[in-house]
Amino acid sequence: MQPFKDKIALVTGSGRGIGRDIAIHFAKNGADVVINFFRNRKPAEETVEAVQALGREALLVKANVGDIEGINRLFEEIEAHYSGLDIFVSNAASGYNRPAMQQKPKGWDWTMNINARSFLFAAQKAAKLMEKRGGGSIVSITSPGSSRVIEDYVVVGASKAALEALTRYLAIELAPMNIAVNAVSPGIVETKALSHFAKMREEDLIERLISSNPVGRLVTTEDVAGVVAFLCTPAAEMIRGQTILVDGGRTLLLKD
Repeated sequence: MQPFKDKIALVTGSGRGIGRDIAIHFAKNGADVVINFFRNRKPAEETVEAVQALGREALLVKANVGDIEGINRLFEEIEAHYSGLDIFVSNAASGYNRPAMQQKPKGWDWTMNINARSFLFAAQKAAKLMEKRGGGSIVSITSPGSSRVIEDYVVVGASKAALEALTRYLAIELAPMNIAVNAVSPGIVETKALSHFAKMREEDLIERLISSNPVGRLVTTEDVAGVVAFLCTPAAEMIRGQTILVDGGRTLLLKD
């Protein structure tokens, strides 16, 4: 059974990490996938090959979603190729990890534009394409740093808080169009992105994080992909504007 058979899914930032596995998960379940990247073409091409190996079509689009023209170009290519869209996963993210007192306006603008502003204006475009197909699903990828303090995460955390607010507002405004909007907030996922955090490079830290998680392991990219996909199924129709935390229960604990 393929719940997304012949659906069209867009996953931004889908060349690597969480975005890649979300794209592949949709392909495994019958969807054709739009693979988006900005800087690193080779990993994106590898994601395309993985989707095609599953017997699904993949459309590769280079676009910087932090730029309005990039968003316009991305959706113009989707409309030209598919005419419509069923699923939009806003996964592309970036940011400057440094203390609040060391942040600069350029880093603020860059982070906010890619992580938050892009979601609003891409959702506008996505909704118009989804309307042609009778509705759809939109999922944003956020972070526990939206409401909890993480070292050197101030600007990214603020952008994720804005992203979650946009998710709630869009959920209400797009509901009459039969478009469900939600967010998924992964806990610590062991990907290459962890290397950007100095603390995460400490010896034995990963082992300590695993031992402190109630389920005895870290979140995987496949865990995240499964929850994202669920939110795009009819079973989740009455879930709207919610942020679903996927962390094995770790943030329920008071200890670090």
